[in-house]
This record gives sequence, structure tokens and C-alpha cells, in this order.
Amino acid sequence: MDAGELLCKRVILITGAMGFTGNHACRYFAEQGMQVAAVVRQIKKSQQLDGVRYYSCDLLDKYRLEQLIRDIAPDYVLHLGGKNSVPESWDDPLLYIESNMLPILYLLNALRSRPSCRVLVAGSRMGFKLTEPYRPTHPYGLSKSLQKAAVLSWRELFGQSVMLAEPSNLIGPGPSTGFCSLLGCRIVQWERGESTEHFHVSSGEIHRDFLDVRDAVKAYRILLSRGQSGTVYAIGSGKERTLREVVETFRNMTNRDLPIMWGKEQAPESPAPPLSFLEIRRLGWKATIPFERSISDVMQYCRAMKGDPI
Repeated sequence: MDAGELLCKRVILITGAMGFTGNHACRYFAEQGMQVAAVVRQIKKSQQLDGVRYYSCDLLDKYRLEQLIRDIAPDYVLHLGGKNSVPESWDDPLLYIESNMLPILYLLNALRSRPSCRVLVAGSRMGFKLTEPYRPTHPYGLSKSLQKAAVLSWRELFGQSVMLAEPSNLIGPGPSTGFCSLLGCRIVQWERGESTEHFHVSSGEIHRDFLDVRDAVKAYRILLSRGQSGTVYAIGSGKERTLREVVETFRNMTNRDLPIMWGKEQAPESPAPPLSFLEIRRLGWKATIPFERSISDVMQYCRAMKGDPI
């Protein structure tokens, strides 16, 4: 029995369902024949997808979450909710720790009444090791590191079926504040003559692994069906690119000159070792969408939205 057959007609609760990844996840799991319960802060009828049931809930309201778990009775939970802006995390670090720590603990506590429910938490590669000396690079990374430690510790305490996914930089069509979406929408603004402002890039030599969000969602499906509880799964394309290479890919998709303002930040002298995606690949997953297609789809979306990234 493959992952799709195992999940068909089962109930999946998805938090952060109106976000970039959440919207793709809701559409994909509904197409796979699952009963999708999308949890959002505020229901917007104009953004609802066919075949998806929407529930309004503040993830910091633990009593409302407990009621939702009783009402929805999920077989699976994909937790995508939370805050993810590094600059914003400097402005309100406590909000980030609260938003990225408490909701998943409230969810896991409510799910103790459903011990068979499998939970996948979307983590981040921007965390740091919680060992001395403690050297977080920003409050967002701190919040995700604390979330990871809390989730794995909770699993040890209560024996629930919980996994973590740590995807690389997600790209693709849809509302996003990621690097590629912001650049794509700025290019559309330049094409439309609505902006002459330079686009700032810290350094062209910084390396990043970019993964199409649609491939990431397929990985989440496999993890929900066959992933091992207590395991952290790195998910990525396996190919790193410099930001200069990314900009050149965009340059090939427009007739406009790109007024890029390159910063002076240098790439680290000792780059981090490449991540191993062996665990997720053992389950039969690999990225299939070419980087160039992802960028082309980003540009198509940005042009349809007339340069508005969100």
C-alpha cells in the first residue's frame, strides 16, 4: 500500500492553512482524497479551496484547540502555523517564542486523547544546537530551536507519534515573503514601470538550497504515512546555488534590466557541510521539480498578481 492509498479518506488537520505552504498542502491533500480540516486565524471566503473545511482558531487559545480536536477527530496533523520572519523577530522576540512554542504544545496536549494520531511539525534549518556555547543568530532561530527541543521532549514524555521536517528554502507560486518571491514581484514592478527602487541582496556568494514547495508537500505526505516517530527529517533539493546564480535565472526570464544592489557580506570561509537527505530518500522521496520551472512559476504568479507578493 503506497502513501496515497494509506491516507485516502482519512482526516488531516492543517494549521497555518492560509500561508504559503499551507495553501499548497490543503490543495494537495484534498486532491489525494483526504478530508482536509484547515485551521486559520480568520476565514476568508475569497481564499477558500474546494473540498476543504475551514475552522477559525487562534493557536494560542488552548481551549479552542481542545474543542477543535474533539470536533475534527484528526488522524493526522500537519503543523505549519507560526511566525517566520527573521527581521520581525528582532522587533518582537517574545512574540516569536510564544507563537512558535506554545501552539504545538497545546496541540500535542489536546491530541493525547487521540494516541493514534500522527503529527508532523514543520521546523526550520535556521535553528542552532541547544548545547553550550549557545550562539543563536536571531530570535526566530531561537524560537524554532526551542520548538524542536520541546516537541522531541514531549514525544519522549508521552509517547505520541511526532516527527519534524526541516525543509530548505521553499519556493514556488503563491503568496510568500521569501527571497525568490520578493525578487520576482520586484521585477514585475520594474516591468510595469511602478518602481525604480533597487533590490538589495546581501551577497551574491551566499549559497542556498532551494526546494519547490510542491515537492515539500509531497515529502510531508510520505512522512505522515511512513515516517518514524521522534525523527528529524531534512528535506531539500540536494543542490546549492549562490544568490548570484538565482538572480541570473530571473534575469533570463525578463527583458528588463535588474537594478540589483549587491551588499558586501561575504560567504563564510568554511561553508557548512551539505545536509544529508538520506532519511527522507530512504522512504522513496526525491525532489522532481526543476529549479528553473519553480522560478518560471514564481514569475507567472507575480505577473498575475501585478507585482504584489502577498
